[in-house]
Amino acid sequence: MTEKDDLKKERNGRGKCKEVLGYPISIFFIIVNEFCERFSYYGMRAVLVLYFKYFLKWDDDLAISIYHTFVAFCYLTPILGAIIADSWLGKFKTIIYLSIVYAIGQVAMAVSAIHDITDSDRDGSPDNLTFHVVLSMVGLLLIALGTGGIKPCVAAFGGDQFGDHQDKQRRTFFSVFYLCINGGSLLSTIITPILRAQDCGIHSKNKCYSLAFGVPAALMAVALVVFIMGSGMYYKTKPEGNIMLKVSKCIGFAIKNRYRHKSKQYPKREHWMDWAEEKYDKLLIAQIKIALRVLLLYIPLPMFWTLFDQKGSRWTLQATTMDGNFGSIIIQPDQMQTINPILILTLVPIMDSLVFPLIKKCRLNFTPLKKMTVGMILAALAFVCAAVIQLQIDKTLPVFPSASQSQLKFLNMGNTKTTIQFQGTQLNLSGGQASEEYFKFESDQIMVSIGNPSVSKSVSLTKGERQTLLIPSAINNEWQLASDLTYKPQEGNNEIRFINGMSTPVNVSSAAVYYDQIEALHYSNYSEIQNGRAIFTLQRGSESCEYSKDFGFGGSYTFFIPSTLTFGPNCHESITESVDIKPNSVHMALQIPQYFLITAGEVLFSVTGLEFSYSQAPSNMKSVLQAGWLLTNAFGNFIVLIVAEIAKLPKQWTEYVLFASLLMAVSIIFSIMASYYTYIDPTAIEAEFKKKIDNDDDDDDNEDDKKKELQKSEFKLEKRNSVSSDDSDNKSAQTNM
Repeated sequence: MTEKDDLKKERNGRGKCKEVLGYPISIFFIIVNEFCERFSYYGMRAVLVLYFKYFLKWDDDLAISIYHTFVAFCYLTPILGAIIADSWLGKFKTIIYLSIVYAIGQVAMAVSAIHDITDSDRDGSPDNLTFHVVLSMVGLLLIALGTGGIKPCVAAFGGDQFGDHQDKQRRTFFSVFYLCINGGSLLSTIITPILRAQDCGIHSKNKCYSLAFGVPAALMAVALVVFIMGSGMYYKTKPEGNIMLKVSKCIGFAIKNRYRHKSKQYPKREHWMDWAEEKYDKLLIAQIKIALRVLLLYIPLPMFWTLFDQKGSRWTLQATTMDGNFGSIIIQPDQMQTINPILILTLVPIMDSLVFPLIKKCRLNFTPLKKMTVGMILAALAFVCAAVIQLQIDKTLPVFPSASQSQLKFLNMGNTKTTIQFQGTQLNLSGGQASEEYFKFESDQIMVSIGNPSVSKSVSLTKGERQTLLIPSAINNEWQLASDLTYKPQEGNNEIRFINGMSTPVNVSSAAVYYDQIEALHYSNYSEIQNGRAIFTLQRGSESCEYSKDFGFGGSYTFFIPSTLTFGPNCHESITESVDIKPNSVHMALQIPQYFLITAGEVLFSVTGLEFSYSQAPSNMKSVLQAGWLLTNAFGNFIVLIVAEIAKLPKQWTEYVLFASLLMAVSIIFSIMASYYTYIDPTAIEAEFKKKIDNDDDDDDNEDDKKKELQKSEFKLEKRNSVSSDDSDNKSAQTNM
């Protein structure tokens, strides 16, 4: 009686908060909280793989491995959050406590990206990477625990705020809630890459990862404060026990009981879950059977997430080798991820209002499982597109020397044409010009002859390196070897240097770089320049010269200052340019088709999958299937690590093809499994099952009533017999008397 009164009191407490336009005021705090939290999560995640590669100096494979491990943990911890909320703290306290953990993790990430903390020599690079690695890993662990832990609580907590008379408002709330998720994702993936591209630092300037992580940390703090502000208005349910634990115990008991009675003397049962009947309710067992049928279909699903989540890792790294110049707009590599939420917000209403109704009018039986199969195929095709684009990118990438090779190019620092001979090759170079390509050598010593009459010298090369031989105008002077880059410039930036062919020192500077003084007949170190127009000022005493160039993405250049340079308005015409590494020439716009295919696949697979799981789940098993759905995402990210480690493919395009092939094979398996699945109405089955149980109980009650009536009649009969016996005794006594 007390429990019923408590439940009635709780139901009456729903929807009693002050309303605005029919909505409880409390849900506005929840919506703002969700928007800020999603901005925080997706903003941090957008730049994460670039942070690993360019700040922590990890290679591509390690950066991607840690990225997908983090994402996997973000989809494992919701189970822990659901258990804590339902069995211990309740949704409200769980959101508060884990949001604090979440915010601390974001702050740790922001601090880990401040290079000045350990940059004692002030060269722009941290000297103690171990400190930054440890702090960032602690931050990511706390973020995974926080974002995953509150994931199953926030939406459900928002739904709890509505009363029974607010069904329409509740449905609208979930739609707005979904829009907040995509809105936060969209804005953060636009803003945080812009913040990352800025230069910041106390002692030296570097890419501003600390700001890119700091803004999401601030948004998470705002999310926490806003949620706490609405505390007095929330309807807070008490923990009622976790169904997932109950289901796990029931399944565990069935398996254990079946194992105990495996001998032939025990009769077989229709289903292995029937072995739990000795301890658990038949309705619960029937509901678990229904849920297991759906969970069986989940087995192939992780492969979809294996491909889908690589848009934030492999595809972002692919974009760093592409041209992001869209005319008046320059797109950063990590900003390409914004295409996904934009397409989601566009495709979902188009699919629901146009595509699906059109298919229905064509009388095609496009069932949810068929939609999911098509979604998997589209994701596989997206990776085929990525492989084709990667092949085009590979054609433009330089081939660097192996450990047993050397590469050499020649630069004529003189003013007249000269002839260079080496190992049977003859090369003619004009004054101030460099050879267009690098020449490969297997030996570390080569003989080079220059001029006519020729001067021959032995040149020592370094294995595994690229070098440029600087040939002076006076052949008998010293020949210098300049070390060139053996890597593609990072983050789509450019690396440039100047060679001074004059007999006097020259100062070279720009708004972003100052080269100090370049000695006569010597060269500067490489310096990083962003894309766009850069203006360089050359100074010699009171004389100056301006030279400008428009830079693309990912190129390496050597600019030669000839001895004939005359300072003045036309001095720039004398400076010559040598392209050491060609800039990115494959445009980022070519990634749009693969993003379109993967997003269309997401709409068909993810949205339909959630709808299918909800419709096929028993009333009390929806959280169980939600946990199973999240686990498919976690396992999908672990598969990335396993396949990448086992395959070890030398070319990136072959890895894309491998993942596409695996998903195509899995989609065939899934379609076969789906063909054997029979769609059900769990509510009707539960109602029928409850009715059957009630009828059985009624039959049992009738039998009990019959037994009681029989016992009563027997008792009356015994009593009647007892009375007649006494009377006869009395009569006999009277007779005797």
